[in-house]
Amino acid sequence: MDKTNRGVALVTGASSGIGYAAAKALRAAGFAVFGTSRHAGAEGADGVTMLTCDVTDDASVATLVADVLGEGGRIDLLVNNAGVGLFGGAEESSLAQAQALFDVNLFGVIRMTNAVLPIMRRQKSGRIINLSSAQGFIPAPYFALYAATKHAVEGYSQSLDHELRTLGIRVALVEPAYTRTSFDGNLVKPDRLLDVYASARAGMTMAMEDAVKAGDTPEIVAETIVKAATASVPKLRYPAGKLARRVSVLRRFVPASAFDKSLRKMLRLPV
Repeated sequence: MDKTNRGVALVTGASSGIGYAAAKALRAAGFAVFGTSRHAGAEGADGVTMLTCDVTDDASVATLVADVLGEGGRIDLLVNNAGVGLFGGAEESSLAQAQALFDVNLFGVIRMTNAVLPIMRRQKSGRIINLSSAQGFIPAPYFALYAATKHAVEGYSQSLDHELRTLGIRVALVEPAYTRTSFDGNLVKPDRLLDVYASARAGMTMAMEDAVKAGDTPEIVAETIVKAATASVPKLRYPAGKLARRVSVLRRFVPASAFDKSLRKMLRLPV
């Protein structure tokens, strides 16, 4: 497809933040874009058709995909962006809370992917971009459960890409670091807070707030998503922004002990 008609893109979680910026950038790049929100009537970027979807609900996902296919005729790109964050000590969350987090961040990705794959297989073409995080390939103290979901998305995505290549479908990961969105303000709190973690949690909160203020804009991440969506030969991983790229390089080449020490210093944790 030419640059003015790149096909139909479906972006989950497109009412704000990275999803909103991605939907807008993909529309500018020549895609017909459908975005989703959990809330009916949510507004998206100009030219983006917004639909309601709960990625934790099989029927909601099936209805969404049928509606997009009915209106767009095909689905060429799926951007799995919808997700939630959880900040606190790993011990401070019940198993039920951990399962709810995985239901959005991992199983939501799997539900959406399974729903569009039959369409892409019939087309013999398609691309799936899964929003991971720098916390999907490094340790993330006080984000252990969130990081676990992103590590799982990374393992799922790189394995799935090998399965789908011969069918004309590719899978890519976009890995932002701290981004200037409302993500930190919307973090879920643990459902059984423990005093033993209060001091470290407070210090991490301040470190995180400073990092977000200095972080990349959602538009920078959106540019990376467009790059992953339009590359003739896509890479598996696309770190998004200077910090994510730097951390990715350090993780690969710096000795583990030095990386560990640097990470704790950056997060203001006792070395």
